Amino acid sequence: MCGRALPGRTGRRGRSSVYCSAACRQKAYRSRHDPVPGEVVTELIADIEHRVRRLVPQRPSVFYQDVTALSSSVGRLRRVARTALDAAQVTADSPDSAESRDVEENVTPAPVTRSTTGHGTEPGAEIPADSGAGDGQDAALVDAALVDAVRSGDEWTFAGLVEPYRRELQVHCYRMVGSYDDSEDLVQETLLRAWRSRDGFQGRSPLRAWLYRIATNACLDFLRRTTRRVTRYEPVEGMDHGSQDPPPRITWLQPYPDHLLEDLEGTASGEASPEAAAVSRETVELVYLTAIQHLPPRQRAVLILRDALGLPAAETATLLDMSLASVNSALQRARPALRGHLPERRTEWTGPAGPTEEEREILRRYMEATDRCDIAAVSALLSEDIRLTMPPNPFWFVGREAMVGFLRPSLDPASPSYFGDWRHLPTRANGQPAAAGYVRRPGTAVYRAQVLDVLRVQDGKIVEITAFEPHLFPAFGLPLKL
Repeated sequence: MCGRALPGRTGRRGRSSVYCSAACRQKAYRSRHDPVPGEVVTELIADIEHRVRRLVPQRPSVFYQDVTALSSSVGRLRRVARTALDAAQVTADSPDSAESRDVEENVTPAPVTRSTTGHGTEPGAEIPADSGAGDGQDAALVDAALVDAVRSGDEWTFAGLVEPYRRELQVHCYRMVGSYDDSEDLVQETLLRAWRSRDGFQGRSPLRAWLYRIATNACLDFLRRTTRRVTRYEPVEGMDHGSQDPPPRITWLQPYPDHLLEDLEGTASGEASPEAAAVSRETVELVYLTAIQHLPPRQRAVLILRDALGLPAAETATLLDMSLASVNSALQRARPALRGHLPERRTEWTGPAGPTEEEREILRRYMEATDRCDIAAVSALLSEDIRLTMPPNPFWFVGREAMVGFLRPSLDPASPSYFGDWRHLPTRANGQPAAAGYVRRPGTAVYRAQVLDVLRVQDGKIVEITAFEPHLFPAFGLPLKL
């Protein structure tokens, strides 16, 4: 397949592959079992044409996402073209190319191995299967090919290698900093750093681990620069916040769209895969994000790498340039600190993979009651100790009476404080049900985006609502007006 000479082996008995490496053997397999190349190329060209036609100048975030998707498709097409060119050149130079064209379904129609009866090695002589030479050599060749590709200086090749990790790296950055906007900036910073330091990639660890190391360091640098600290909400003059203690205030906290997590989960090969661990629902819930923001940055990094991503302690130590003892010590301090900031009955993370029927029903009733301005129906859905926060705004309420007292004037058409007519659309954020609220102010005809309410449901009641500003509606695929 590649034209390389097989390595000479002397003093060995047994059998050996006629392919020079695992990569070469896989290439032979794919060339006979993959879809017809012409069909793949046609589909890619059609996809690129579709993306180009819909590409228009618009908001920077949306435009960047569209251009990124387009560049990924172009990169795939370029890799297909390069593979076809390499195969054509090898076939033209190969003395037995005519024989290879007669091969049909069987990957290895000719004998794969040849027996050796003496101590000398004939052409194509075999290596014993248990000699240990094959696997290590094949892995080294595969790693060498990856290293060469990363360090080639070809932007398209590099983008094709790192782009599949973009979404899970963003989720990792989101856990570290708690902000969707900052996580987008940090994953871009990660890929930029990776490109600049590509010559330092030696292949000693998988590409994924190398990227996670860069992403984690980018987040730690960001946290050192910003010095964010969790505080407590303070009373606002003229507001009844309830009789309980004020909750933690995290002004930078933002929601994460569930559909982006679902896209990533769809690429995972199984529940135990690294990709599935990277997007597990329970470690992106807002209550977890809120609790983990209390930890010092390095403890936070250790906890996420060990408990959220499931990395071994030794690999975590390598990623963070820490000793194994330091990693274990940081984890021992981080776990009880995290439990201390989690709500009662939520110290174990075994939430379902998707929305439950109970959550869907409560979300539907919540939206209908708010759209009808039915304050009694809204109140019936709330737990006695409901908590409402509105990051980054200073407003907060703990307890059903305090929250209903805040909502009643804005939902009562007869009140001077009446806000307007409401319409809600269902969505999901951080693995939780969410309602996108639009309001039509008195005297206007358009419903405009107003708030994203993320609900936490427990025992058939809404126990917490986190209300976010609407600027992230486009990230959820939601319009800014109806």
